[in-house]
Amino acid sequence: MDDNEKKVYEVLEKLHIDYEKHDHPAVFTCREADIYTSGLKGVHTKNLFLRNRKGNSHYLVVMCEDKVLDVKSFGEIISEKNISFASPERMMKYLKLTPGSVSIFGIINDTEHSVMVYVDEDIMKEEFINSHPNVNTSTLVIKVSDMMRFLEESGNRYQTISLKIAQKP
Repeated sequence: MDDNEKKVYEVLEKLHIDYEKHDHPAVFTCREADIYTSGLKGVHTKNLFLRNRKGNSHYLVVMCEDKVLDVKSFGEIISEKNISFASPERMMKYLKLTPGSVSIFGIINDTEHSVMVYVDEDIMKEEFINSHPNVNTSTLVIKVSDMMRFLEESGNRYQTISLKIAQKP
């Protein structure tokens, strides 16, 4: 178990958050993850790490995996122009994660609390959420209410928003 994963379990234990852990081979896309996690209870998520044009603002978008984010509309919602995906180098700098391992738990590594988290409001309609514990070889199932408590305790700013999205074809 690497340090990134270990930190997740330490925080969950500290906050008394129960979880179910499901190990699987490394996955890099939602489609790959579905092979191993489709039977799990709760909403499956996709986590996108974005930045503004200047590179001085970073955003973690947590959304239902079956949706496609309209990046331009997202920028309009948050009053920011020219939003794009952050590079793997930025991801490492701010979340200490590599592509394929990004999850809501990545903010544990954001000690400066500089990443703003946006949670798709459709997630709030569910009882459970599935997320990587900062490694792409496991999936955790936790209560959505516990995820929100985790966000409260994180020190990062966050907001639940209605994303303008398109369903996958």
